[in-house]
Amino acid sequence: MQTTLQPIEDEVLVPLQPDEETEDGRVRNREAIAKIRDIWIYSKVRARQEEFTQYRKALVFTGTWNVNAKGKEEPLDEWLCADWATQGLPDLVAVGFQEIVDLNAVNVAVDNKTQQRSQVWTERLNATLNQHANQPERRYVLVAQKSMVGLLICVFVRFPHYPKVQYVQTSQVGVGVMGMMGNKGGVSVRLQFYDSSLCFVCSHLAAHRENVTGRNADFANVFSKTVFDVGEAAIREVIRSGSLSHFASQSTTVGLADHDHTFWLGDLNYRIDESMPTEQILKLSETCQSSRHVPPELRQLDQLNMERSAGRVFAGFQEGVLHFAPTYKYQPGTDMYEQRPEKKLRAPAWCDRILWMSQQAEHVQQLTYSRSERPNCSDHKPVYSSLQLTVKDVIQEKREAIYAELNALLSRYENPQTLPVIELDQVALDFGPIRYQERKTLSIRITNIGSVVAIFRFVPKTDEVGICKRWLSVKPAFGMLVPGDPPLTVNFTITIDSYTAQLLNSGREVLDDIVILRLEDGRDYYITIKASFARSCFGMAADELVMYSDPIRSIPIDPLERAKKIDPTNTSTALCIPKELWRCIDAIYQKGLAEPHLFVESGIPEETAAIRECLDTGTAFGRYSIHSYADTLVSFLSSLSSPVVPTKLFPTVEIDSQTIQSSARRLIEDLPPIHYNIFVYVISFFRHVLAFRDRNLLTAAKVARVCVNSLAPGRDLDNTAASLQKRTGMQLIVLHLLETSSI
Repeated sequence: MQTTLQPIEDEVLVPLQPDEETEDGRVRNREAIAKIRDIWIYSKVRARQEEFTQYRKALVFTGTWNVNAKGKEEPLDEWLCADWATQGLPDLVAVGFQEIVDLNAVNVAVDNKTQQRSQVWTERLNATLNQHANQPERRYVLVAQKSMVGLLICVFVRFPHYPKVQYVQTSQVGVGVMGMMGNKGGVSVRLQFYDSSLCFVCSHLAAHRENVTGRNADFANVFSKTVFDVGEAAIREVIRSGSLSHFASQSTTVGLADHDHTFWLGDLNYRIDESMPTEQILKLSETCQSSRHVPPELRQLDQLNMERSAGRVFAGFQEGVLHFAPTYKYQPGTDMYEQRPEKKLRAPAWCDRILWMSQQAEHVQQLTYSRSERPNCSDHKPVYSSLQLTVKDVIQEKREAIYAELNALLSRYENPQTLPVIELDQVALDFGPIRYQERKTLSIRITNIGSVVAIFRFVPKTDEVGICKRWLSVKPAFGMLVPGDPPLTVNFTITIDSYTAQLLNSGREVLDDIVILRLEDGRDYYITIKASFARSCFGMAADELVMYSDPIRSIPIDPLERAKKIDPTNTSTALCIPKELWRCIDAIYQKGLAEPHLFVESGIPEETAAIRECLDTGTAFGRYSIHSYADTLVSFLSSLSSPVVPTKLFPTVEIDSQTIQSSARRLIEDLPPIHYNIFVYVISFFRHVLAFRDRNLLTAAKVARVCVNSLAPGRDLDNTAASLQKRTGMQLIVLHLLETSSI
């Protein structure tokens, strides 16, 4: 079984009410006790849901179309009813539109036409679906619709199932102009169908072929910010059906991942990777349009496929194989890709997509995934997919019987006059040495050795908010043990990320902590955590790295001991650039710069860890993939405690052809000395990489993104228009430096 729900053990219990201390010194929190008890019951009910759940099949039709603000009254049958003859009548129909109005400044700011156009499209959908409305089993009822500046989603249900639809809610998230105006973003509808929760999202993500990062960020924003306040009754019902772990927060809101099934459709705007020339993409797209065969190399270079494979976007979602030709960009009113001489030549792309996410993968079967040739008034072709769902239908009497059984069990072991007693197999965990980007887990086992229920939770230390330091995680953070239960395992995991490495390298943090386990109506237990950081060049300052000719692992973290390694009177010992940077780049040179998809294809995690160890210890490199060296180089530059290009040096005015030369010169002149050396060295290296672009399939724009992400990450920039302008200006400056010989 695959699940996308956040497990209960990932949650930290934060009761709103303060703890109470009894006369005999025991501590309890009634709110925490009630919540943990409810969660225990929920987990037991969920484990037994097969005993009270019967399942039924439901056919769902989903469709998406960017209409490009066209209002032509073409019939929608060929798209909306494309597979009804073969698959049967859908039980639910969810259709999303993008650009139902022009995304001009007035419409984005005022949104004065969206409601009018939404009504027109909703009526057209209703008329198309209800051509046989005189037959009740073929009648469709609008459940909900939601619109936002050019976006519209409509959900219909077939009339016989209408009584089984409840808890309907809508949501919207704007991620366009200034992050909120809505020219890009998502609109959503969620509902309960029988006893399964379903959610449908229609989105329009950031445009432009090179803006993969922007699309990924838009997805993350829509995914994280889409919430529905469904009310306490709905939350309780979904929990009791075994679908949701919401007792810990006592919130009445749910997110996308809290549903049994989530469908994401829209103009996601992912293109074919720039490593394939536009003309070649056009030729292959025309071939697969006529032959109905998609060349594997075209599918492999689809940006969404690449980003999903790398785990950067749509984690947990599934998509059918692309067996249809790219759906964008067409000459409106024709079946020809746009190639008119007065128009900009764009590479065809699968912009229009349908994906889904399910708690149980086997409960969704995609029957069709294709595009429709009509309507053709837009520069996008409509896309559709039919999916067969397995939905829950709870037998209420059986469910209530299980609840009664579980409550009776707890009643036998709940006695306020008897103290709970637990036993921990250890209270001191020594993780030993731990390295950068390493995750290490140790565990303790808790046993209930008493005669009553034992409820525990980890609590913060006095005047602190978290139960542990940020580099440590504790799972589960609370629990309940009934007498006779097997011991419960609690995992403690240390993770060293870039921020933690920066703190450790500078001596501002140590890997020591004390975690407090509180037994409700009992005592506190103190668990000590200890580890030693294997010092790393990752997460250090470039200005410090150049001071050491010895491997960084041999340099003490203690500042007094470290000072003995440096002769302040001998400035000649300082390096021009960190030796670790030189070693990485030299290794890539040795491997050869003509490797296809260099700095695009991911390295092997085990190899990148080994390369990091070689850099930290000064040992010779092994036989590793060039992609692993490339990954390590980018990771090293990105991890520096002070970015090579500080955010304060980002351009503050719009960059154009008249100002780019002077802006680039000013940026370089203002860099601190060591940062200047690194910047010039890295830009010169990437210029040499681009000399092999015919073989490594890189482009200047793609290399510029790699450089900006590693040299000028802009960590303290937000999503405002001013910050976006700074990022864009930085990108243009780096692109200019890569394509010219001046620096």
